[in-house]
Amino acid sequence: MAWRNLGRNRMRTGLAALGIIIGVVAIVSLGMAGVALQQQATSDLGSLTNEVSVSAGADSDEDGVTEDQVEEIESIITDAQVIPQKTNSTEIETRSGNAYVSVTGVTNASALYDVSSGTAPDRLETGALISNSTAQELGLEVGDPVAYEGQLYRIRGLIEADDGFGGGGRGELVIPVSGLRDQQYYDSVTIITGSGDTAEATADRLEERFNVDGRDEEEELQINTFAGAQESINSFLNTLQLALLGIGSISLVVASVAILNVMLMSTIERRGEIGVLRAVGIRRGEVLRMILTEAMFLGVVGGIVGAILSLAVGFVMFNLITGDAIAVLEWESSQYLLYGFVFAVVTSVLSGIYPAWKASNDRPVEALRG
Repeated sequence: MAWRNLGRNRMRTGLAALGIIIGVVAIVSLGMAGVALQQQATSDLGSLTNEVSVSAGADSDEDGVTEDQVEEIESIITDAQVIPQKTNSTEIETRSGNAYVSVTGVTNASALYDVSSGTAPDRLETGALISNSTAQELGLEVGDPVAYEGQLYRIRGLIEADDGFGGGGRGELVIPVSGLRDQQYYDSVTIITGSGDTAEATADRLEERFNVDGRDEEEELQINTFAGAQESINSFLNTLQLALLGIGSISLVVASVAILNVMLMSTIERRGEIGVLRAVGIRRGEVLRMILTEAMFLGVVGGIVGAILSLAVGFVMFNLITGDAIAVLEWESSQYLLYGFVFAVVTSVLSGIYPAWKASNDRPVEALRG
């Protein structure tokens, strides 16, 4: 009877269901968008959160990190990779043109760089790495020579492009640290640990050794870690996600008003019919359940259709934001399909309570009179 009653005025029922569908799509899509953004931020910062960067501090008497300081860092940090670096810049000249690049001198290139072609050696003693974008711009390939300070280096690998947070910028040429032997100091030291927590602990140990002298604090070395950045970004994205869900829920609140109107109009139009049902022995509880069932049907149909449409929207969003459309099926994002559906059903039932109560409490004689 409840299903048949909804079909009596299909236009009004359809519009009420459409409101539910729009509300579900709004809530689920915004929730999934927040998850996609968080996953992308985690992916982009993932390689940085376990790193500690060390450079000359404001109170240092030197223009960089000295060899003695590097050796002391290596003696303190025995459970992580310590990679000192020297930097410079130069202009590469080839038959195809010129390109201005930053030059980095390292030994353990594989710890800092991923290559799309060729290899990044654990010990870079000969050869060089170059940014893939610069290689394409100049028409260079693995095995081609590049010159720096009169010294030729054969390209051993093309550095993979970084399209995440902070990606882009000018190209980079990576050569053995011996190629920058004229520079007395290291510009920076990168320490790669096992996790963000370990990075924080490593930074604290270095701070205590180099920047704390009794009660005085001097910045002999500037020590930075990105481990806290991930927490800050996650906190911001969680707050943003709650705000987006609140905005999306407004759509369902509006839809619940439409359902309330549909149920009220339906009970008013069928007042005489309900009076007949009461007169022949149908109890108040049965009338109440019938009206609530109609409201629930609206929520179920709207919730199912809305969840299906939201899943399609989620595939598109994850493909655009993270590049992995299948990730929308993971529980972290797909849970919003369940939340949207449950919210739709609960909202619909709550909207039907007053019309159901009103219909079930009408006296049969008054209902028959109209």
